[in-house]
Amino acid sequence: MSVAGTSTAPEGRDARGTSAPRCAEHPGIDPDQLPDGLVVADEQGRVVCFNAAAARIAAVRPADALGQPLEKTLPLEDLDGRRWWQLTDPYGGLAIRTRQPERNLLLPGGREVLVSVRYVRERPLGPVRRVVVSLRDTEARRRTERSHAELIATVAHELRSPLTSVKGFTATLLAKWERFTDDQKRLMLETVDADADRVTRLIAELLDISRIDSGRLEVRRQPVDIGAAVSRHIQAYVTAGQPADRFLLRIEQPLPALWADPDKIDQVLSNLIENAVRHGEGTVTIDVMPCASPREGERTGTSVTVSDEGPGIPEESMNRVFTRFWRGSKRGGTGLGLYIVKGIVEAHGGTITVGRAPGGGAEFRFTLPVAAPAYLA
Repeated sequence: MSVAGTSTAPEGRDARGTSAPRCAEHPGIDPDQLPDGLVVADEQGRVVCFNAAAARIAAVRPADALGQPLEKTLPLEDLDGRRWWQLTDPYGGLAIRTRQPERNLLLPGGREVLVSVRYVRERPLGPVRRVVVSLRDTEARRRTERSHAELIATVAHELRSPLTSVKGFTATLLAKWERFTDDQKRLMLETVDADADRVTRLIAELLDISRIDSGRLEVRRQPVDIGAAVSRHIQAYVTAGQPADRFLLRIEQPLPALWADPDKIDQVLSNLIENAVRHGEGTVTIDVMPCASPREGERTGTSVTVSDEGPGIPEESMNRVFTRFWRGSKRGGTGLGLYIVKGIVEAHGGTITVGRAPGGGAEFRFTLPVAAPAYLA
């Protein structure tokens, strides 16, 4: 009997030597190759297909499931502890139903799974001939929810401190303006201004993350002098009090003409150089040179390498550097900067890597394609 495009014959053998049902219309398709759990019951409510993913999710062997009642094979309950098959009554319920949307249900032992169901009828309002059940593990969704919860908690924490400071100083100034000297007023207003900048930066980071995650990060390409951009960042640190001899800029000429978003490239450079200054030690070396383009169809690109002579990044942490909330051994900041840097570089069609510098510190290298706008190509 053909059931939802599957049948128990012809059968194959998987690596474990167990029977694996194939699709009747497409015999070469094995349900065990599907990433989600697939369970199919016939018109009597007996299981005729139970793939490997369903066996893994439900912790039931296919041999024990085939031929058994659907309710016995998958004794699902809703979050209130009610038996779900009795509530939905797939074979005796409303004749106009064709599906059950995805929802969270519980397997024995309290394991949560995502379940969606399709009712197959030979004709509208006819009896149910097949019940097709899709099972999905909730772990991926839980990881996403945990990531969102962490982001909210981090943002709340990072906003609380500057806003508390702003509120405290402004309330004090309003209540006791005449009691303070001009120097005291200036100091408090400068603190308020700095904290307002901190809040603005955090909001900008959140907007960037939202655009990166949704694939909507816009890149407005213009000619960019990458060497001059690096020089400006170095000069800003020297003006702020860093010794000039802490920075070494090496530019290999000639560099290819680079088209990129200057504001976003500044954001990348600012983050990488700040990391080297704050978390590294010794000389911060920035190498700018031509290289092979990371994009197919283009011969040349530009690479920028920022390295320091500090302790570097532990080998076991290398694969987590560009993830959200990674802060390394030193706390501080939101831990979102390098995640945003990676998103910006990739939005330009480039690549970014992290490794160990010759001096022992951290080495970040990003490569950008020339990427002239389409109207100039």
